[in-house]
Amino acid sequence: MTAAPFPRRRTPAPNANGVRQRADLDALTGLRSGKPSFYPEYRVSAERLRRVILALDRISAALVRTMEGSEALVRAVADAAADHLSADWVVFALVAGELPDALPRHVVLGPDGVEWSNLTLVPDKVRRHVEAVQDGGPVVDEHAHHDDVEARRHLHVPIRLNGRTVGGFVAWTPPEREIDDTDHSVLRILAGQTASALQNCSLLDRSERLHVRTARQAEDLRTRNEELMRTQQALGAARQREVLDNERHRIARELHDSVTQYALSAGMHIELCRSEVQGGDFDDVKLVGHLDTAKDLTRRAVEQLRSAIYALNDDDHGDKDLPSMLRQLSTVHMPDELRVEVKIGGTPVPLPPEHEQSLFRIAGEALFNTAMHAAASRAVVRLAYQPDRVRLTISDDGGASPEEIRRTLRAADLRGPSGEHRGLVNMNTRAQEMGGALRFRRSRIGGLQVQVDVPLATRGSEPQ
Repeated sequence: MTAAPFPRRRTPAPNANGVRQRADLDALTGLRSGKPSFYPEYRVSAERLRRVILALDRISAALVRTMEGSEALVRAVADAAADHLSADWVVFALVAGELPDALPRHVVLGPDGVEWSNLTLVPDKVRRHVEAVQDGGPVVDEHAHHDDVEARRHLHVPIRLNGRTVGGFVAWTPPEREIDDTDHSVLRILAGQTASALQNCSLLDRSERLHVRTARQAEDLRTRNEELMRTQQALGAARQREVLDNERHRIARELHDSVTQYALSAGMHIELCRSEVQGGDFDDVKLVGHLDTAKDLTRRAVEQLRSAIYALNDDDHGDKDLPSMLRQLSTVHMPDELRVEVKIGGTPVPLPPEHEQSLFRIAGEALFNTAMHAAASRAVVRLAYQPDRVRLTISDDGGASPEEIRRTLRAADLRGPSGEHRGLVNMNTRAQEMGGALRFRRSRIGGLQVQVDVPLATRGSEPQ
């Protein structure tokens, strides 16, 4: 019976880096002999396996330094190579122009693992190898079987990335430590993983810089957007003030040129009628009294019109706060027989310009009604700043009834936009536009109290 021949062993094809993968695996682990020398070979293989496990552990410990940056990674892999080979000298160097973000560009470890940063102090053979690697010259990959003893103590392993050489490891071991195939395989693994880890370091560093730059740009955009919003609000407020000022001036001009002139003419005709009645054939005391009353009312109407025209032409409100505007309103635009007091409570806080204008208009309308209809001698304007709201009250000692005012306002709302009681309707509309409420009640000084509560913006928010 003819024994079947043993199959011929196929030589594995080299990988992309030109390294025979099966040869590395055999060199690291394989026992392929059944000869009597099996036990000595087993001991050698066991020692190799122990060295491989320790080397891989060192490599793993070095490669986890990727997150710490290229400097920590480079020094860690150089230390791992020096520990595995028990080397006198270990060189790690990168080719000029390759992996430009990786630092340092070279590391030289001497005896006892001491780093030599000054290349002029290291042996010439070490310095020449550093320069050769940096220049990107041809790399000789030494093998374990050489007749030259010095060659068996010298190792040069290139670092390749994407098919090109980007650096290299160079080592010299002491006389008692020769370099074998296991050492070549371990250093080739270390070199390959180092190239990938350095590239990952570069990508990580770039992504962090990009993140920081993006964060700065986002913060800059946020700041610019806030500035733009403030500018838009300021422009909108300025435009609104301009429109209001133009409308006020137009109304003031119309009042001066038409209504005031008609009122003055009416007063002159009343005076003429009065003089004719008193100088005529009949002297009706009752009729003269009515004419005197009509003349007085006409005079008051002219005074109120002039006050309104002054208020409409007054451009200083845009630069003043609400307390200042209320004080000016109480001293300038009211008739002499009505004494007005202004009281401010709490700590004033800035309000949106449109809110201050609305509160000012409500106070003006309330005081106008007090002067014209309530027959009051005293009015108190109180502005109270509270934690969650601003309260404006206008109180008088006149004869107006809160119930009657409320009925009048409800009736005016039901009738729609007519010319009657527009002052009350406007006050209520302004209060609602500010998110507040308008109320009428009996005042402590005997007459009517008009109260407006306006909520303040919540903390951290800005009024729109």
